[in-house]
Amino acid sequence: MRKMLKSQMKGVPEAEQEKIFKIIEENPELFQKIATEVQEKMKGGKDQMSATMEVMGKYQSELKNILG
Repeated sequence: MRKMLKSQMKGVPEAEQEKIFKIIEENPELFQKIATEVQEKMKGGKDQMSATMEVMGKYQSELKNILG
């Protein structure tokens, strides 16, 4: 999973990538739910950006708590 995410974050500084990986590793259940829901919405016909924005909006308060 780390390799896949790293390939998606080309151009993001290494230190920022590590912060993101740490957050994901500390909260795997939430990020797994988000990924699953995004995939379901994409199968339903939404493009990746729309699906991601919709799901992230749903979990906005939880993400704010994680990110401080």
